[in-house]
Amino acid sequence: MNRYSRSDKGADPPLQSTRLLDQVRERIRDLHYSLQTEKAYLYWARFFILWSARQGGMRHPRDMGSADVEAFLTMLANERQVSPATHRQALNALLFMYRQVLNLELPWMQQIGRPPERKRIPVVLTASEVQLVLNHMQGVEGLIARLLYGTGMRLAEGL
Repeated sequence: MNRYSRSDKGADPPLQSTRLLDQVRERIRDLHYSLQTEKAYLYWARFFILWSARQGGMRHPRDMGSADVEAFLTMLANERQVSPATHRQALNALLFMYRQVLNLELPWMQQIGRPPERKRIPVVLTASEVQLVLNHMQGVEGLIARLLYGTGMRLAEGL
């Protein structure tokens, strides 16, 4: 059993705040999540609530169900065309809010469709193609490009 499991419901300290976003922040800090995770989860929780206002009046997430969450995630995928990683982050933020803050275990959240990962084929130039590119570069930029290519240094190291 890890620290994220919900079988130990009594282990979480009670939330002090009455506002939902403050409760999300409080629980994230109780669990020692990173500041970047806190910012991202707060963004998605706020966005979800504001999005609900477009759907006929702002509602508390406790009053929304699977259809609302699915519609929100579908909107992200279709209208906003977010990447699969961003879609997953939004889903994880909503899961966190429902499980950790609202203490609602929603089995339907596990069945929500996730967009497929995009296959990324790395772009690799042949040695002759690299030579053509480097031959077109002049001055300081050309020197840095040759240095980076020849030594394998990173850009910050070369600069």
